[in-house]
Amino acid sequence: MERESMEYDVVIVGAGPSGLAAACKLRQLSQESGKEISVCLVEKGSEVGAHIVSGAVFEPKALTELFPNWKELGAPLNTEVKRDDIYMLNNDSKHIKVPNFFTPKTMHNDGNYIISLGNLCRWLAEQAEELGVEIFPGFAAAEVVYHEDGSVKGIATGDMGIGMDGEQKDSYMPGMELHAKYTLFCEGCRGSLGKELIEKFNLDEGKEPQHYGIGIKEIWEIPAEQHEQGLVVHTAGWPLAEHGAAGGSFLYHIEDNQVALGLITDLSYSNPWLSPFEEFQRYKHHPVVKQYLEGGKRISYGARAITKGGLQSQPKMSFAGGLLLGDDAGTLNFAKIKGSHTAMKSGLVGAEVVFKAVTADRASDDLSEFASEYKKSWAYKELHTQRNFGPAQHKWGNIVGSAYAFIDINIFNGSLPWTLSDPKPDHAQLKPAEDFAEITYPKPDGKLSFDRLSSVFLSNTNHEEDQPCHLRLNDASVPLSVNMPKFAEPAQRYCPAGVYEVLEDANGEAKFQINAQNCVHCKTCDIKDPSQNITWITPEGSGGPNYPNM
Repeated sequence: MERESMEYDVVIVGAGPSGLAAACKLRQLSQESGKEISVCLVEKGSEVGAHIVSGAVFEPKALTELFPNWKELGAPLNTEVKRDDIYMLNNDSKHIKVPNFFTPKTMHNDGNYIISLGNLCRWLAEQAEELGVEIFPGFAAAEVVYHEDGSVKGIATGDMGIGMDGEQKDSYMPGMELHAKYTLFCEGCRGSLGKELIEKFNLDEGKEPQHYGIGIKEIWEIPAEQHEQGLVVHTAGWPLAEHGAAGGSFLYHIEDNQVALGLITDLSYSNPWLSPFEEFQRYKHHPVVKQYLEGGKRISYGARAITKGGLQSQPKMSFAGGLLLGDDAGTLNFAKIKGSHTAMKSGLVGAEVVFKAVTADRASDDLSEFASEYKKSWAYKELHTQRNFGPAQHKWGNIVGSAYAFIDINIFNGSLPWTLSDPKPDHAQLKPAEDFAEITYPKPDGKLSFDRLSSVFLSNTNHEEDQPCHLRLNDASVPLSVNMPKFAEPAQRYCPAGVYEVLEDANGEAKFQINAQNCVHCKTCDIKDPSQNITWITPEGSGGPNYPNM
């Protein structure tokens, strides 16, 4: 069946910070110049912000460039950071508070705000629509459409109403093709179409493999006497260090007696028995954290992978017919644990380049000039200054790695004449299960710690059950024939939503089960599977979590 199509000057995939910044900027440039540019943005979530989860301490630099009067316009930046506390957790009860002087200056948050990134994206979408951007939430960009010469022509949204058996149901509605002179891919970390484009156009040639973390987050309402609006708390060390893993936590005091807290586990860990979800549950019992949560109520849960490889892992961001922007290209600054400002800046630079090309009657060519314009930006310079932070953490761990970062960033301002290498991909870091003792995690107490299913319930995750599974196994035998005997099938533990289980059938035989309805779209399985056997694709449009204020 031939699909219907619509034509635009620019199509943007993903209503995150980079996509919305690009959309707004394109329309601003269009209105300022009097040269009409049509812009369409598609978002797989049921609404803008539904799939957005981030800490988030937000640096408003790029927002101020885009909307200098954002305060007057009512942008939801309500809580300015008042104080930074940083702790090294030695074990489940001991800690050392790190003096601010000894922390890398990237961890200082003067002038930044604690926000809901989802709510900021909702606000940015309102500004975009007022500027004339057409936004289509609930439509997943499922396929890249190419011209005969191989350049990108646009995208196709997914078909709706396909049953689990692959047959069309009564509700069947074919996807639509959206064609553009240029298509901007802003899907966030490990975007499924971005992954395809990187491979097709060899965009990662000469680059180091991308590196990732999995961030698991909750929002709590806590007693007023335990709340200090504007307080930012970060920790490193325990619990992850106890099992040889790296990462760190955040706990941010936002408005309305609420705190946002989470644990970021570096996906370079080698112990296949480790469970990032269970480590997060343990973390909440540490006295440094428990003092804020006791007597409180958990109200939200979510999880999302982040890209943290830095410039060494950043692919070429332009190709024939489009750009990769934001975390689709890995613009997060891991040294700051922030990426929204750099993602937005990549969107602003991309918009300026695309606008000049479209108004010069160009289309579908490689916007190679983007690279030089991006390198001129403060975002690139910031990432270059802090390029060695991530590799140092991988090589030497949190303590020595942070000491190196202090010298590199605070003293030399990132000007040391070398760039550290981190050449081994995260999925290849897992070692055989027999090399480690199995980890026995404590049962959740229902007060501070919880199980996966009750957590997923709080994410408001929903998928149409009668649809093809969006978690594709390249070889269905691998989980039990390869991953189980060698790695005790780690998908059971690295997934924060209970999607993957190894069960016994009626005959006592092992069975690998995928509970795709639980998927919160974090992409960890696509990243960490040691056999690289799982491919995450977009489910039917609007499926997935529905985060209210993450």
